[in-house]
Amino acid sequence: MDIYNIDRVAAFTTLDGSEIRELLAHRNSSIRHQSLAEARLSPGQSTTPHFHRRSEEIYYLLSGEGQMRLGDEVRAVGPGDAIAIPPGMVHQLTNSGAGVLKLLCCCAPGYEHDDTVLV
Repeated sequence: MDIYNIDRVAAFTTLDGSEIRELLAHRNSSIRHQSLAEARLSPGQSTTPHFHRRSEEIYYLLSGEGQMRLGDEVRAVGPGDAIAIPPGMVHQLTNSGAGVLKLLCCCAPGYEHDDTVLV
């Protein structure tokens, strides 16, 4: 049985600059075709604009305020917002609030550094 608590998962920094805690993926569980992670951005921090060649992503915001850029479109986002990011779509998330921006990130196939292209 694969059960991991966010408080006991080590953080790492992805190529786009966000702090990630990978909860479930092929590296630590029986999951093979997707991944689930919590990402955090400090106030004023932005991810580097990037896209993924293979993975589609879903961002689900837990807390904080941000600006989401998908292609040429920018929108304000906050808790409860779910964002669809298709493969090949340039995207960037900026923390525009005073507190830490926390979100869940689901990737299918699962997150890999070599699938991230910085622009």
